[in-house]
Amino acid sequence: MVKRSRRHAAGVVAVHRPAGRVADGHRPAHTYSIIARDPVTGEIGVAVQSHWFSVGSVVPWVEAGVGGVATQSIADPSYGKLGLDLMRAGKSAPQALRALLAGDEGRELRQVAMVDAQGRVAAHTGRKNIPEAGHQIGEGYSVQANLMINDRVWPQMAGAFESAQGDLAERLLAALEAAQAAGGDIRGKQSAAMVIASRENTGKPWNDRRFDLRVDDSPDPLKELRRLLDIQRAYHYMEAGDQAAERHDFEGVMREYLQAEGLIPENPEVFFWHAVALVNVGRLAEALPVFQNTFAMDENWRTLTPRLVSCELLPNDQELIEQILSLGNQ
Repeated sequence: MVKRSRRHAAGVVAVHRPAGRVADGHRPAHTYSIIARDPVTGEIGVAVQSHWFSVGSVVPWVEAGVGGVATQSIADPSYGKLGLDLMRAGKSAPQALRALLAGDEGRELRQVAMVDAQGRVAAHTGRKNIPEAGHQIGEGYSVQANLMINDRVWPQMAGAFESAQGDLAERLLAALEAAQAAGGDIRGKQSAAMVIASRENTGKPWNDRRFDLRVDDSPDPLKELRRLLDIQRAYHYMEAGDQAAERHDFEGVMREYLQAEGLIPENPEVFFWHAVALVNVGRLAEALPVFQNTFAMDENWRTLTPRLVSCELLPNDQELIEQILSLGNQ
């Protein structure tokens, strides 16, 4: 079942300070965002775009196995921390949001959405949000926007998210792109961010975040966010390729690294570590042309190669190293 807030057609926020700070220290983060839990993977993510510098430092809050928060408009970042604290303590997203709104005298300036690890969702659009403003809740997700050029932005986000194919990251980005296509922020565009955490909380947040991407200032932040998303996917494939090498799984190395190379073919890093992984599974013949391609892109990788021996990232085999270094030399 989809619930939709009423639109706000009047009432510009009286306390808004164009200089970038308001009296209580909260930041004006007028924006559009989406928060969602993937029912298949259990991943939880927030994605956002705004005509405001570094929106990713304010709006998205995500913790694996706990939930996510998007806090915006005249944003109070404490909604992020306290919302996660309450959900970690066992409160549902609706319970957590109700509790925080009840204690906030500035609640009518806020726009906040939350989702918990079970996919329960809550959202609030205060009546003093700058129009056009509103939110829409669907199964396991919420889209919300304020200071938009028209009232079609957040419904278009919802439709795009529900119809998009691919993983959670792709579907979140599809929602942002649909918002921009519908007109987006009345001021234009400047920054964007995406944070996605995995289902399980390992206690190591640096491992639990599948994506943590920010575009702080760009004339086309969604284009840049998609570029960063492709790079992050490539590095995920590289990590999987390295794990395959540890298992001496040649087919796995080839499969994962070829996926990475397809995403960022201009980046010598992916080719170099592909070649290193091939050497470490005993496939020197396959590794040599990959090394040669890397060296043709940047000679510094040739200089780096012998240094890996002392770190035990390449075999301590002088003949093998010399064979690699001779590639492409006339």
